[in-house]
Amino acid sequence: MSDVKPISHHFYVDGKEYSTDKPSLTGLEIKTIASVPGEYQLFLEAEGDAPDRAISDGEAVQIVRKEHFFAVPPATFG
Repeated sequence: MSDVKPISHHFYVDGKEYSTDKPSLTGLEIKTIASVPGEYQLFLEAEGDAPDRAISDGEAVQIVRKEHFFAVPPATFG
């Protein structure tokens, strides 16, 4: 039996903290862990004045510095 504990990587979605033992997650994995509806768009909050970045379901994101994400419902026009 090993006493080595997996490294926990922390991230936030809409202000709520989540953790994973994986060093990177796809947008879909992040939405699944955070129970974000599949049709919502996920964004990675950028530091300072840099624009926030849209994260697609298939895009991998390194979870290294307690990244903050936010989910946006699909736009309705008409």
